[in-house]
Formats: sequence, structure tokens, C-alpha cells
Amino acid sequence: MFAEERRIKIVDLINERRKMTVDELCELFGVSSATIRTDLRELQRAGLVTRTHGGAIQKTKTGFELNSKQREVQHLREKQRIARAALALIDDGDRIILDTGTTALELAKLLGDRQNITVITNDLEIGGVLEETEGTDVLLMGGILRKRFHCTIGIQGRDTCAGLTVDKAFMGANSLSPHKGATTPDIGQAETKKLMIAIANRVIILCDNSKIGKVSFAQFAATDQIDVIVADDIDEDIRSAFEEKDVEIVVAKK
Repeated sequence: MFAEERRIKIVDLINERRKMTVDELCELFGVSSATIRTDLRELQRAGLVTRTHGGAIQKTKTGFELNSKQREVQHLREKQRIARAALALIDDGDRIILDTGTTALELAKLLGDRQNITVITNDLEIGGVLEETEGTDVLLMGGILRKRFHCTIGIQGRDTCAGLTVDKAFMGANSLSPHKGATTPDIGQAETKKLMIAIANRVIILCDNSKIGKVSFAQFAATDQIDVIVADDIDEDIRSAFEEKDVEIVVAKK
């Protein structure tokens, strides 16, 4: 395993378990304590974890955001399960939005199973996947390229969306809670997401369990704007809180 891959997996573990010790990480990855301490030092320098005596804890700042490369290996199996469940919500002939993000990218890879689909997206990688997908038309949103996130943001997206209506918007979220709704660390990204949901008849949030119950800096959808949440798992108390606000919960099959 390359050092970069191991470090991303370490971040994944710490975000999932809240904290990890050096000894635990040594055992899991079969490397020395010196190697793990170097990993944790580099991860703290990158702002991904907070080092503690004997280990590290989850970075909890609301402004933190992994870039696209870092997200690619996080919770991939869960994201693929979510994508398969989300595909069941798409009918032939639908006009949909696919928000930027790795879960939406996995959904884009499955759209060959549907016919006569029109997709609006601001994600360059999703656009590339759909370019090769028969039966799917693609409208790319304009805007400023957000480097290291392979997507566009900005007011130019308003021109793309003006006068349009889509059946469903499949949106990613960095954080999701019953109280704050769907949130993201970047204000510019939040504004683009607002443009997307404003033209959608149904708003569907694709979110793995590691993001549920958390809050990021900028809200883009209040809970009462969300119609469906598709997740790999969800705490019963949080599920009940969403359902009390008439949000449908779809838990992807394992």
C-alpha cells in the first residue's frame, strides 16, 4: 500500500471512529509506530486530523472539506450501494440534476440502465462518464472551475438553469442533520447547489452515514426542502427526526 493511500484510509478510520491510537493503526496496517507517527504528522499538517498523545482524533471544524482525490477512496462501497438505491428512483425519460461528488459519480456510471435521460451537472468527471453513455443527454453548467474539485461554481450557473425545470435533483452533502439540513463548507459551492434545487420538483440527498448528524459552514437546503435521503445507514433517532419533518428515508441494501 502506498503511503498516500494508507493516509487516506487513516483519515477514513478516524472520521468513522472519532479517534485512533498509534498502536491500533500499527496493527491494522502492519507498519511501525514511527511510520504511523509520520503519517499522523503529515495528516495534521494537511489539516485532516488532530494529533493527540498516543494517536489522533477527528478534525471537527465546520470549514474542512476533502478534495475530489481524497474523497475517491472514502466509503466507496457505501457510495456504490447508495448509487444503486438512487437509480431505482430514476425513470426513463426523467430530466435530472447530478450534483458534483463521488456518490453522484457512481450514480452516473449506472445511468446506462435508463433511456432518454437528460442530466444537468456541474461536475466535469460526471460529464465525461455520461459522454460515453447511450440514451443520456448532458447539459454542463457554466462557471468558474473549482480547482481540485473538478466542478464549476458561480453565477454563470444561473444562466444555465434559467427557465428550466427538472424532475429530480440528486445532491451530495458534506454534512446532513435534521436541524440544519444539508450543508457544505464552501459558500460558493452552496450557492451553486441552491440554484440546482430551485429548479427541481424533488430534492434527493445522497449521503453516507459518516456525514449524517454533522454540520458544515454553509447551508444549501433546509430540511423542509428535502424530499428524500438515500443513505447506507442511519441512526434511528436521526431517522425519526427527519421522518417527523416528512422526509422519506431510503436505506440502501447491503
